[in-house]
Amino acid sequence: MIKEPNTLTAMEAVNSIASGSLSSVDLVQSCLDQISKTDNEINAWAYLDSENALKQAEQCDRIRKEGKATGPLHGIPVGLKDVIDTSDMPTEFGTPIFEGHQPHKDARIVERLRESGAVIMGKTVTTELAFMHPSKARNPHDFKRTPGGSSSGSAAAVAANHVPIAVGTQTNGSVIRPASFCGTYGFKPSSGTIPRSGVLQTSQTLDQVGCFGRSLADVGLLSDVLGSYDQNDLNSFSRPRPKMMDGALSEPPVTPDLAWLDLPFYDRLALETREGLDSITDILGTQVTKMTAADQLSNLVAVQARIHEYEICKHQSNVFDQNWDRLSVTIKEVISRGRQISEDEYNDALAVKTSAQDFFADFFTEFDAIIAPAAIGEAPFVKDQTTGDPIFCTLWTLAGLPSVTLPLLVGENDMPIGVQLIGEIEQDGRLLRTASWLQQFLASEASK
Repeated sequence: MIKEPNTLTAMEAVNSIASGSLSSVDLVQSCLDQISKTDNEINAWAYLDSENALKQAEQCDRIRKEGKATGPLHGIPVGLKDVIDTSDMPTEFGTPIFEGHQPHKDARIVERLRESGAVIMGKTVTTELAFMHPSKARNPHDFKRTPGGSSSGSAAAVAANHVPIAVGTQTNGSVIRPASFCGTYGFKPSSGTIPRSGVLQTSQTLDQVGCFGRSLADVGLLSDVLGSYDQNDLNSFSRPRPKMMDGALSEPPVTPDLAWLDLPFYDRLALETREGLDSITDILGTQVTKMTAADQLSNLVAVQARIHEYEICKHQSNVFDQNWDRLSVTIKEVISRGRQISEDEYNDALAVKTSAQDFFADFFTEFDAIIAPAAIGEAPFVKDQTTGDPIFCTLWTLAGLPSVTLPLLVGENDMPIGVQLIGEIEQDGRLLRTASWLQQFLASEASK
Protein backbone atom coordinates (compact mmCIF):
# COMPACT_ATOMS: atom_id res chain seq x y z
CA MET A 1 0.00 0.00 0.00
CA ILE A 2 1.43 3.37 -1.06
CA LYS A 3 1.66 5.91 1.73
CA GLU A 4 0.14 9.35 1.41
CA PRO A 5 3.05 11.85 1.21
CA ASN A 6 2.09 13.54 4.47
CA THR A 7 2.44 10.26 6.37
CA LEU A 8 6.05 9.62 5.31
CA THR A 9 8.88 9.86 7.79
CA ALA A 10 11.32 12.66 7.09
CA MET A 11 13.91 10.13 5.94
CA GLU A 12 11.46 8.50 3.56
CA ALA A 13 10.53 11.91 2.17
CA VAL A 14 14.18 12.94 1.77
CA ASN A 15 14.94 9.79 -0.22
CA SER A 16 11.78 10.10 -2.35
CA ILE A 17 12.53 13.71 -3.27
CA ALA A 18 16.17 12.91 -4.01
CA SER A 19 15.15 10.06 -6.34
CA GLY A 20 12.58 12.20 -8.13
CA SER A 21 9.66 9.96 -7.18
CA LEU A 22 8.13 12.74 -5.07
CA SER A 23 8.20 16.50 -5.49
CA SER A 24 8.44 18.92 -2.62
CA VAL A 25 5.31 20.64 -3.90
CA ASP A 26 3.32 17.39 -3.72
CA LEU A 27 4.64 16.69 -0.21
CA VAL A 28 3.87 20.18 1.08
CA GLN A 29 0.43 20.19 -0.55
CA SER A 30 -0.37 16.84 1.05
CA CYS A 31 0.61 18.27 4.44
CA LEU A 32 -1.48 21.40 3.86
CA ASP A 33 -4.47 19.26 2.89
CA GLN A 34 -4.13 17.29 6.13
CA ILE A 35 -3.86 20.49 8.16
CA SER A 36 -6.99 21.81 6.46
CA LYS A 37 -8.89 18.62 7.30
CA THR A 38 -7.93 18.32 10.96
CA ASP A 39 -6.51 21.48 12.49
CA ASN A 40 -9.89 23.00 13.28
CA GLU A 41 -10.04 20.47 16.10
CA ILE A 42 -6.35 20.03 16.91
CA ASN A 43 -5.26 23.69 16.83
CA ALA A 44 -1.61 22.83 16.36
CA TRP A 45 -0.75 25.97 14.38
CA ALA A 46 -0.38 29.51 15.67
CA TYR A 47 0.56 30.76 12.18
CA LEU A 48 0.45 28.99 8.84
CA ASP A 49 1.48 30.51 5.53
CA SER A 50 0.32 28.06 2.88
CA GLU A 51 1.22 30.28 -0.07
CA ASN A 52 4.75 30.87 1.14
CA ALA A 53 5.21 27.18 1.96
CA LEU A 54 4.31 26.22 -1.61
CA LYS A 55 6.64 28.89 -2.99
CA GLN A 56 9.49 27.44 -0.93
CA ALA A 57 8.62 23.96 -2.22
CA GLU A 58 8.54 25.16 -5.84
CA GLN A 59 11.99 26.65 -5.40
CA CYS A 60 13.28 23.38 -3.95
CA ASP A 61 11.95 21.48 -6.94
CA ARG A 62 13.57 23.93 -9.37
CA ILE A 63 16.92 23.62 -7.61
CA ARG A 64 16.83 19.82 -7.79
CA LYS A 65 15.83 19.78 -11.46
CA GLU A 66 18.65 22.20 -12.29
CA GLY A 67 21.14 19.83 -10.67
CA LYS A 68 22.28 22.31 -8.05
CA ALA A 69 23.49 21.35 -4.60
CA THR A 70 20.79 20.34 -2.13
CA GLY A 71 20.83 20.22 1.64
CA PRO A 72 19.96 17.35 4.00
CA LEU A 73 16.35 18.56 4.47
CA HIS A 74 15.79 19.61 0.88
CA GLY A 75 12.05 20.14 0.32
CA ILE A 76 11.00 18.75 3.72
CA PRO A 77 8.23 20.59 5.62
CA VAL A 78 9.00 21.52 9.23
CA GLY A 79 7.04 23.22 12.01
CA LEU A 80 8.61 25.72 14.41
CA LYS A 81 7.51 26.29 17.98
CA ASP A 82 6.19 29.82 18.29
CA VAL A 83 9.07 30.94 20.51
CA ILE A 84 11.57 30.91 17.62
CA ASP A 85 12.18 34.14 15.71
CA THR A 86 11.38 34.25 12.00
CA SER A 87 11.87 37.32 9.83
CA ASP A 88 8.90 36.48 7.58
CA MET A 89 6.38 35.24 10.17
CA PRO A 90 5.16 36.61 13.51
CA THR A 91 6.52 35.16 16.75
CA GLU A 92 4.00 35.55 19.56
CA PHE A 93 5.36 33.35 22.39
CA GLY A 94 1.94 31.88 23.19
CA THR A 95 0.57 35.10 24.70
CA PRO A 96 -1.61 37.99 23.47
CA ILE A 97 1.03 40.32 24.92
CA PHE A 98 3.09 39.66 21.77
CA GLU A 99 0.21 39.49 19.28
CA GLY A 100 1.52 40.43 15.84
CA HIS A 101 5.13 40.66 17.05
CA GLN A 102 7.39 40.52 14.00
CA PRO A 103 11.11 39.84 14.54
CA HIS A 104 13.61 41.58 12.26
CA LYS A 105 15.85 38.55 11.78
CA ASP A 106 15.77 34.77 11.88
CA ALA A 107 16.90 32.74 14.86
CA ARG A 108 20.17 30.91 14.29
CA ILE A 109 18.37 27.58 13.97
CA VAL A 110 16.03 29.05 11.34
CA GLU A 111 19.08 30.07 9.32
CA ARG A 112 20.30 26.50 9.64
CA LEU A 113 16.96 25.14 8.43
CA ARG A 114 16.85 27.46 5.43
CA GLU A 115 20.40 26.50 4.47
CA SER A 116 19.45 22.82 4.71
CA GLY A 117 16.62 23.29 2.19
CA ALA A 118 13.76 22.80 4.66
CA VAL A 119 10.33 24.25 3.92
CA ILE A 120 9.24 26.24 6.97
CA MET A 121 5.50 25.78 7.13
CA GLY A 122 4.68 28.05 10.04
CA LYS A 123 4.66 28.42 13.80
CA THR A 124 3.24 25.78 16.11
CA VAL A 125 1.24 26.61 19.22
CA THR A 126 3.05 26.93 22.54
CA THR A 127 1.90 27.54 26.07
CA GLU A 128 2.09 31.04 27.54
CA LEU A 129 5.76 32.14 27.36
CA ALA A 130 6.69 28.46 27.03
CA PHE A 131 5.69 27.77 30.62
CA MET A 132 2.85 25.75 32.14
CA HIS A 133 -0.44 27.48 31.32
CA PRO A 134 -2.27 25.18 28.84
CA SER A 135 -2.55 26.18 25.20
CA LYS A 136 -5.44 25.79 22.78
CA ALA A 137 -3.80 22.77 21.11
CA ARG A 138 -5.38 19.32 21.46
CA ASN A 139 -4.08 15.78 21.35
CA PRO A 140 -4.62 14.22 17.89
CA HIS A 141 -5.46 10.84 19.49
CA ASP A 142 -8.24 12.31 21.64
CA PHE A 143 -9.37 15.90 21.25
CA LYS A 144 -10.52 15.94 24.87
CA ARG A 145 -6.92 15.55 26.01
CA THR A 146 -3.89 17.84 26.06
CA PRO A 147 -0.88 17.25 23.79
CA GLY A 148 1.26 18.38 26.70
CA GLY A 149 3.43 21.45 26.86
CA SER A 150 5.10 23.67 26.31
CA SER A 151 5.89 22.38 22.80
CA SER A 152 2.20 21.55 22.39
CA GLY A 153 1.68 22.26 18.71
CA SER A 154 4.98 20.77 17.54
CA ALA A 155 4.16 17.38 19.06
CA ALA A 156 0.56 17.51 17.86
CA ALA A 157 1.52 18.53 14.31
CA VAL A 158 3.87 15.57 13.87
CA ALA A 159 1.38 13.14 15.44
CA ALA A 160 -1.44 14.43 13.23
CA ASN A 161 0.62 14.01 10.02
CA HIS A 162 0.74 17.77 9.43
CA VAL A 163 4.55 17.72 9.10
CA PRO A 164 7.09 14.91 9.43
CA ILE A 165 9.35 16.87 11.79
CA ALA A 166 9.06 19.85 14.11
CA VAL A 167 11.21 21.88 16.47
CA GLY A 168 10.47 22.46 20.15
CA THR A 169 12.23 23.63 23.29
CA GLN A 170 12.64 22.11 26.74
CA THR A 171 13.47 23.75 30.06
CA ASN A 172 11.99 20.96 32.14
CA GLY A 173 9.95 18.41 30.17
CA SER A 174 8.59 20.35 27.21
CA VAL A 175 9.78 18.05 24.40
CA ILE A 176 9.87 14.60 25.98
CA ARG A 177 6.47 14.81 27.71
CA PRO A 178 4.44 16.05 24.69
CA ALA A 179 6.13 13.46 22.49
CA SER A 180 5.07 10.78 24.98
CA PHE A 181 1.48 12.03 25.10
CA CYS A 182 1.20 12.30 21.31
CA GLY A 183 3.00 9.08 20.40
CA THR A 184 5.90 10.62 18.48
CA TYR A 185 9.64 10.38 18.85
CA GLY A 186 11.01 13.25 20.92
CA PHE A 187 14.69 14.06 21.29
CA LYS A 188 16.44 16.70 23.38
CA PRO A 189 20.16 16.71 22.57
CA SER A 190 22.86 17.60 25.08
CA SER A 191 22.76 21.15 26.38
CA GLY A 192 24.84 23.41 24.15
CA THR A 193 24.45 21.28 21.03
CA ILE A 194 21.78 23.40 19.32
CA PRO A 195 22.12 27.22 19.33
CA ARG A 196 19.50 29.35 21.05
CA SER A 197 20.07 32.84 19.60
CA GLY A 198 16.67 34.15 18.57
CA VAL A 199 14.78 31.70 20.81
CA LEU A 200 12.68 32.98 23.72
CA GLN A 201 14.83 32.96 26.84
CA THR A 202 13.11 31.74 29.98
CA SER A 203 16.24 30.26 31.55
CA GLN A 204 19.72 30.90 30.20
CA THR A 205 20.94 27.94 32.21
CA LEU A 206 18.23 25.39 31.39
CA ASP A 207 16.60 26.27 28.04
CA GLN A 208 17.41 23.64 25.39
CA VAL A 209 16.17 23.01 21.83
CA GLY A 210 14.73 19.65 20.82
CA CYS A 211 13.00 17.81 17.99
CA PHE A 212 9.93 15.75 17.14
CA GLY A 213 9.76 13.15 14.38
CA ARG A 214 8.33 9.81 13.26
CA SER A 215 11.52 7.80 13.70
CA LEU A 216 14.83 7.93 15.50
CA ALA A 217 16.53 8.73 12.21
CA ASP A 218 14.17 11.69 11.76
CA VAL A 219 15.08 13.32 15.06
CA GLY A 220 18.75 12.55 14.47
CA LEU A 221 18.62 14.13 11.01
CA LEU A 222 16.90 17.27 12.26
CA SER A 223 19.25 17.59 15.24
CA ASP A 224 22.29 17.28 12.98
CA VAL A 225 20.95 20.14 10.85
CA LEU A 226 20.22 22.37 13.82
CA GLY A 227 23.42 21.70 15.75
CA SER A 228 26.21 24.27 15.46
CA TYR A 229 28.40 26.56 17.51
CA ASP A 230 26.83 29.91 18.36
CA GLN A 231 29.17 32.56 19.77
CA ASN A 232 26.16 34.51 21.06
CA ASP A 233 24.90 31.59 23.16
CA LEU A 234 26.79 31.19 26.44
CA ASN A 235 25.88 27.48 26.64
CA SER A 236 27.02 26.67 23.10
CA PHE A 237 30.23 24.66 22.82
CA SER A 238 32.71 24.98 19.96
CA ARG A 239 33.64 21.30 19.81
CA PRO A 240 32.38 19.07 16.99
CA ARG A 241 28.86 17.73 17.52
CA PRO A 242 28.00 14.05 17.78
CA LYS A 243 26.72 12.54 14.52
CA MET A 244 23.19 11.90 15.67
CA MET A 245 21.56 10.45 12.57
CA ASP A 246 24.50 8.08 12.11
CA GLY A 247 23.94 6.92 15.66
CA ALA A 248 20.26 6.26 15.03
CA LEU A 249 21.10 4.14 11.98
CA SER A 250 24.01 2.15 13.42
CA GLU A 251 24.42 -1.01 15.45
CA PRO A 252 26.14 -0.97 18.85
CA PRO A 253 29.51 -2.75 18.94
CA VAL A 254 28.45 -4.62 22.09
CA THR A 255 25.09 -5.18 23.76
CA PRO A 256 24.26 -1.98 25.72
CA ASP A 257 24.03 -1.92 29.49
CA LEU A 258 21.08 0.06 30.86
CA ALA A 259 20.31 1.37 34.34
CA TRP A 260 16.99 1.86 36.12
CA LEU A 261 17.07 4.37 38.96
CA ASP A 262 14.19 3.85 41.37
CA LEU A 263 13.45 7.42 42.49
CA PRO A 264 11.02 8.33 45.30
CA PHE A 265 8.62 10.19 43.02
CA TYR A 266 8.08 7.10 40.87
CA ASP A 267 5.04 6.45 43.04
CA ARG A 268 3.29 9.03 40.84
CA LEU A 269 3.34 6.62 37.88
CA ALA A 270 0.02 5.41 36.49
CA LEU A 271 -0.47 1.69 36.92
CA GLU A 272 -0.28 0.92 33.20
CA THR A 273 2.96 2.90 32.88
CA ARG A 274 4.55 1.04 35.77
CA GLU A 275 3.38 -2.32 34.41
CA GLY A 276 4.61 -1.50 30.92
CA LEU A 277 8.03 -0.43 32.14
CA ASP A 278 8.25 -3.49 34.40
CA SER A 279 7.50 -5.67 31.38
CA ILE A 280 10.26 -4.01 29.36
CA THR A 281 12.83 -4.33 32.14
CA ASP A 282 11.83 -7.96 32.64
CA ILE A 283 12.45 -8.64 28.94
CA LEU A 284 15.82 -6.88 29.15
CA GLY A 285 16.83 -9.15 32.01
CA THR A 286 20.49 -8.81 32.87
CA GLN A 287 20.93 -5.95 30.39
CA VAL A 288 19.33 -3.57 32.89
CA THR A 289 20.62 -2.94 36.41
CA LYS A 290 18.02 -1.73 38.88
CA MET A 291 19.18 0.42 41.76
CA THR A 292 17.77 2.74 44.39
CA ALA A 293 18.77 6.29 43.52
CA ALA A 294 20.74 8.40 45.94
CA ASP A 295 18.55 10.75 47.98
CA GLN A 296 20.27 13.82 46.57
CA LEU A 297 19.01 12.98 43.08
CA SER A 298 15.38 13.44 44.08
CA ASN A 299 16.37 16.74 45.71
CA LEU A 300 17.40 18.02 42.27
CA VAL A 301 13.74 18.64 41.41
CA ALA A 302 13.68 21.61 43.80
CA VAL A 303 17.02 22.80 42.41
CA GLN A 304 15.66 22.88 38.86
CA ALA A 305 12.59 24.83 39.97
CA ARG A 306 14.72 27.38 41.84
CA ILE A 307 16.96 28.06 38.83
CA HIS A 308 14.06 28.16 36.37
CA GLU A 309 11.86 30.44 38.45
CA TYR A 310 14.69 32.81 39.37
CA GLU A 311 15.86 33.12 35.78
CA ILE A 312 12.48 33.57 34.11
CA CYS A 313 11.82 36.46 36.51
CA LYS A 314 15.19 37.94 35.59
CA HIS A 315 15.01 37.45 31.82
CA GLN A 316 11.36 38.47 31.39
CA SER A 317 11.17 41.11 34.13
CA ASN A 318 10.08 43.94 31.85
CA VAL A 319 7.40 41.81 30.20
CA PHE A 320 5.99 40.84 33.58
CA ASP A 321 6.09 44.36 35.03
CA GLN A 322 4.50 46.03 32.02
CA ASN A 323 1.81 43.39 31.35
CA TRP A 324 0.86 42.02 34.76
CA ASP A 325 -2.89 42.17 34.11
CA ARG A 326 -2.49 40.19 30.88
CA LEU A 327 -0.70 37.24 32.48
CA SER A 328 -2.37 34.01 33.57
CA VAL A 329 -2.77 33.11 37.22
CA THR A 330 -0.52 30.12 36.48
CA ILE A 331 2.51 32.21 35.62
CA LYS A 332 1.77 34.90 38.20
CA GLU A 333 2.22 32.29 40.93
CA VAL A 334 5.59 31.33 39.45
CA ILE A 335 6.69 34.96 39.30
CA SER A 336 5.69 35.55 42.89
CA ARG A 337 7.81 32.57 44.00
CA GLY A 338 10.72 33.43 41.74
CA ARG A 339 11.01 36.98 43.01
CA GLN A 340 11.43 35.70 46.56
CA ILE A 341 14.51 33.63 45.67
CA SER A 342 17.68 35.35 46.84
CA GLU A 343 20.85 35.56 44.77
CA ASP A 344 22.64 33.35 47.31
CA GLU A 345 19.91 30.69 47.04
CA TYR A 346 20.17 30.86 43.25
CA ASN A 347 23.96 30.51 43.30
CA ASP A 348 23.67 27.56 45.66
CA ALA A 349 21.28 25.91 43.19
CA LEU A 350 23.77 26.46 40.36
CA ALA A 351 26.48 24.80 42.45
CA VAL A 352 24.25 21.77 43.07
CA LYS A 353 23.54 21.59 39.33
CA THR A 354 27.28 21.38 38.68
CA SER A 355 27.63 18.59 41.24
CA ALA A 356 24.80 16.71 39.49
CA GLN A 357 26.66 16.97 36.19
CA ASP A 358 29.78 15.58 37.86
CA PHE A 359 27.75 12.70 39.31
CA PHE A 360 26.38 11.69 35.91
CA ALA A 361 29.80 12.01 34.26
CA ASP A 362 30.99 9.26 36.59
CA PHE A 363 27.76 7.27 36.32
CA PHE A 364 27.98 6.79 32.56
CA THR A 365 31.39 5.14 32.75
CA GLU A 366 29.43 1.98 33.58
CA PHE A 367 26.19 2.36 31.61
CA ASP A 368 25.16 3.23 28.07
CA ALA A 369 21.84 4.77 29.09
CA ILE A 370 19.28 5.17 31.84
CA ILE A 371 15.81 3.84 31.09
CA ALA A 372 12.99 5.83 32.68
CA PRO A 373 9.37 6.95 32.24
CA ALA A 374 8.79 9.83 29.84
CA ALA A 375 5.60 10.91 31.64
CA ILE A 376 3.31 9.72 34.41
CA GLY A 377 0.93 8.03 32.01
CA GLU A 378 -1.58 8.97 29.35
CA ALA A 379 -2.21 12.61 28.44
CA PRO A 380 -4.45 14.43 30.93
CA PHE A 381 -7.86 15.72 29.93
CA VAL A 382 -8.14 19.35 28.83
CA LYS A 383 -10.72 19.97 31.56
CA ASP A 384 -8.02 19.26 34.16
CA GLN A 385 -6.23 22.46 33.09
CA THR A 386 -2.76 20.95 33.09
CA THR A 387 -0.16 20.03 30.49
CA GLY A 388 1.01 17.13 32.65
CA ASP A 389 3.65 16.59 35.30
CA PRO A 390 7.22 17.01 33.94
CA ILE A 391 8.88 15.32 36.93
CA PHE A 392 10.30 12.42 34.90
CA CYS A 393 12.32 14.83 32.76
CA THR A 394 13.49 17.27 35.43
CA LEU A 395 16.75 15.63 36.57
CA TRP A 396 18.08 14.95 33.09
CA THR A 397 17.22 18.42 31.80
CA LEU A 398 18.88 20.05 34.80
CA ALA A 399 22.08 18.12 34.09
CA GLY A 400 21.89 18.89 30.34
CA LEU A 401 21.86 15.20 29.41
CA PRO A 402 20.59 14.00 26.01
CA SER A 403 17.16 12.37 26.28
CA VAL A 404 14.92 10.54 23.84
CA THR A 405 11.42 9.11 24.16
CA LEU A 406 10.19 6.13 22.16
CA PRO A 407 6.46 5.46 21.56
CA LEU A 408 6.52 1.94 22.97
CA LEU A 409 3.55 1.69 25.37
CA VAL A 410 -0.21 2.13 25.19
CA GLY A 411 -2.43 3.01 28.15
CA GLU A 412 -5.79 1.61 29.17
CA ASN A 413 -7.58 4.20 27.00
CA ASP A 414 -5.45 3.37 23.94
CA MET A 415 -3.41 6.55 24.38
CA PRO A 416 0.34 6.46 23.73
CA ILE A 417 2.90 6.40 26.52
CA GLY A 418 6.59 6.91 25.87
CA VAL A 419 9.66 5.22 27.30
CA GLN A 420 12.61 7.51 27.91
CA LEU A 421 16.31 6.82 27.52
CA ILE A 422 18.92 9.22 28.89
CA GLY A 423 22.55 9.24 27.87
CA GLU A 424 25.92 10.72 28.71
CA ILE A 425 26.39 14.37 27.84
CA GLU A 426 27.76 14.90 24.31
CA GLN A 427 27.26 11.19 23.57
CA ASP A 428 24.02 11.83 21.69
CA GLY A 429 24.84 9.53 18.80
CA ARG A 430 25.55 6.71 21.23
CA LEU A 431 22.21 7.37 22.95
CA LEU A 432 20.28 7.14 19.66
CA ARG A 433 22.20 3.99 18.76
CA THR A 434 21.19 2.46 22.09
CA ALA A 435 17.57 3.53 21.52
CA SER A 436 17.59 1.87 18.11
CA TRP A 437 18.98 -1.31 19.63
CA LEU A 438 16.26 -1.28 22.30
CA GLN A 439 13.50 -0.98 19.69
CA GLN A 440 14.92 -3.83 17.64
CA PHE A 441 15.51 -6.01 20.69
CA LEU A 442 11.96 -5.57 21.98
CA ALA A 443 10.51 -6.21 18.52
CA SER A 444 12.58 -9.36 18.19
CA GLU A 445 11.46 -10.62 21.60
CA ALA A 446 7.83 -9.86 20.81
CA SER A 447 8.01 -11.93 17.62
CA LYS A 448 9.21 -15.07 19.43
